[in-house]
Amino acid sequence: MARPLTNLLKKDAVWSWTSEAQQAFEAIKSSLQSAPILALPDEERPFSVVCDASDFAIGCALLQVDAEGRERVVPFQSRQLKAAEKNYPVHDKELLAMKYALVKLRVHLLGQKPFVIYTDHASLRTATSSPHLSQRMARWLSFFAEYFTVEYKPGKQNVLADALSRRPDYE
Repeated sequence: MARPLTNLLKKDAVWSWTSEAQQAFEAIKSSLQSAPILALPDEERPFSVVCDASDFAIGCALLQVDAEGRERVVPFQSRQLKAAEKNYPVHDKELLAMKYALVKLRVHLLGQKPFVIYTDHASLRTATSSPHLSQRMARWLSFFAEYFTVEYKPGKQNVLADALSRRPDYE
């Protein structure tokens, strides 16, 4: 959706307001007027995080089960991968999505008991015992261990994070 506008912000880009940029601007305005309903955080209830990575983006959401037992989204975030990040192996992209979640959702997660992060990348559950860890992966996993446990959630059940990491405007 925002691709024509983000292209205008790139280094050395010629700034020209095209019909595609105008359409993107109008689409963004329209989507902001019909924003999704987010839940207010309840500090008495535990949080969980879903995250995902694709070839071109990462995304995450903070979830909480409400008093009626419904899973509700508190905030969500996503962003495009930088050029260098696009070259990361898949498991590093998934870890990057977790790191991004910690940074963006930090205000809600600080001081909380250990929480669960759900990922659709099954190998991350056993990554800490792997003898073939990259330095980046070892560093991030060591940092993450203080905050949360990683649990596998198949892609079909990880729909929210999957959608955030595969937004068509990020391609």
